[in-house]
Amino acid sequence: MTEELWSNVERYISDTLVQPDRALDAALAASDAAGLPSINVSPNQGKLLHMLALIAGAQRILEIGTLGGYSTIWLARALLSGGRLITLEADKKHAELARRNIDAAGVGSLVEIQVGSALETLPKIAAASPDPFDLIFIDADKTNTVPYFDWSLKLSRPGSIIVVDNVVRKGAVIDAKSTDKDVQGMRRFYDRLTNEPRVLVTAIQTVGSKGYDGFAIAIVKA
Repeated sequence: MTEELWSNVERYISDTLVQPDRALDAALAASDAAGLPSINVSPNQGKLLHMLALIAGAQRILEIGTLGGYSTIWLARALLSGGRLITLEADKKHAELARRNIDAAGVGSLVEIQVGSALETLPKIAAASPDPFDLIFIDADKTNTVPYFDWSLKLSRPGSIIVVDNVVRKGAVIDAKSTDKDVQGMRRFYDRLTNEPRVLVTAIQTVGSKGYDGFAIAIVKA
């Protein structure tokens, strides 16, 4: 099995089950042209996020890590009428590009982009709004996944869905001696989950155009 085969199968899945979309394609093209790292979710994972938001009946969505706004568009399109999405991005230039992409996709009025360190922004969101989020997507720097998850719990309600991306790290997550800070960040996240009775959680390995990785899905319990 090779990454080329994984990518070909993913392309087949996307071509068959994910309809072509000018706005999403344009967002990817603009991100590439601007030199953003190609770390956005794949089209089929973007559609999965969209479906999870629909399943949750999401009116309020929080995204930690905007990049070029590709996943933001997928999520915003799933909001119920009157819904709102807040997305957090540390890099001002990334946020500016994301704003253009999101506006071009026709969901700009639904999305608020907050620029700055998420660990500084999240307490402000908690203080400003008592309303919980129905779905939270964490896809930012991996070293701070644990505090992002802790804030997500504070900002959720029973039944909220929390999705965390990149939890396998090409299999390196099982290496306790790894010196990779992202791997260690994810290992701390797994350790955190084993001691958290407030969520029902699992993780799934994935292969595809993004290589070998995976994601975790947690449902907040009553």
